[in-house]
Amino acid sequence: MVRKITINFILIILIFLIDRISKIFVKNLDNINNDNLIINSFINIDLVWNRGIAFGFLSLSDKYYYNIITLIIFFVIMILIYLTTNNNGLKRYSYILVCGGALGNFFDRVVHSSVPDFIDLNYNGFHWFIFNVADIFITIGVVCLIFNEFLINNINYDKKN
Repeated sequence: MVRKITINFILIILIFLIDRISKIFVKNLDNINNDNLIINSFINIDLVWNRGIAFGFLSLSDKYYYNIITLIIFFVIMILIYLTTNNNGLKRYSYILVCGGALGNFFDRVVHSSVPDFIDLNYNGFHWFIFNVADIFITIGVVCLIFNEFLINNINYDKKN
């Protein structure tokens, strides 16, 4: 059990550090360039500060509500840490991905009162929501959880019946 918790902790911190390094790099790049950086015709690096949660939802100017949302996010991270220790296989690693990404964005909410988003995907003038590396980890983790729930659990259920 101690080994499992240690591995979980190392992986969560690794994801957190990858996110931190990407955000520090982009913030420094923005200080030098102060404009969006066009990588190719589909991807731009454009730093925006998100005071809300997923895709800018709940961007509230009232500090009271911001703090309540931040506190809720803290409790969700605590639940995710618990779930990483009480699950195995794909579920465990999915929760680790979500937890590491959530921790990266939580850190920015606490330190900067907003989260730096900078990956801008676009096609023919249509821009998707701007997101960051932590959001990528969260999304992959959630997709894996959905995959696990619908496909793997259904296969196991069919085998039992």
